[in-house]
Amino acid sequence: MIETCPKKCMLIGTVTLVLLTVFVLILESQLASESVLPSSASQRNKQFPTENNSTCWQHQEYTLVSECHPCTAYEIKSKSIGVCIHTHYKEVLRCKSGEIVTRSCDRVAYLEETAFWKFMAWSFIIGAISSLAVMFRIRFLNRKALHRAHLQLANGIS
Repeated sequence: MIETCPKKCMLIGTVTLVLLTVFVLILESQLASESVLPSSASQRNKQFPTENNSTCWQHQEYTLVSECHPCTAYEIKSKSIGVCIHTHYKEVLRCKSGEIVTRSCDRVAYLEETAFWKFMAWSFIIGAISSLAVMFRIRFLNRKALHRAHLQLANGIS
């Protein structure tokens, strides 16, 4: 059935699907950013391992010194920072009392987003190459069939 669609119809359908996909990605991004970003109160309820068993961040106000980022390979293998063992990610907090605490945290959002966009780019590239290969194959087969028809007509007329 798809073979009977004209090229213009296929192009319109493809562009429509691409635009719909982009719209859905933007919509999901907006909805996720509103619901995923936890407030400090809800983040306090999570039980993450901390360095030096300090829990000042659970009962005091704190500021984020450095956001959640991956631990280095050395920190993970040497276990020099204990919080890196559990999730391989860490963040540094400063409590109101001045105490600095390193805490284990969930995955880093920007790294996952980068991996997602890399996946999308490779999917698009592979899809485009496949589409070009199909298009060139169809042209080749059409020319071959046209050539055969010309040969048959030439042999039949002579």
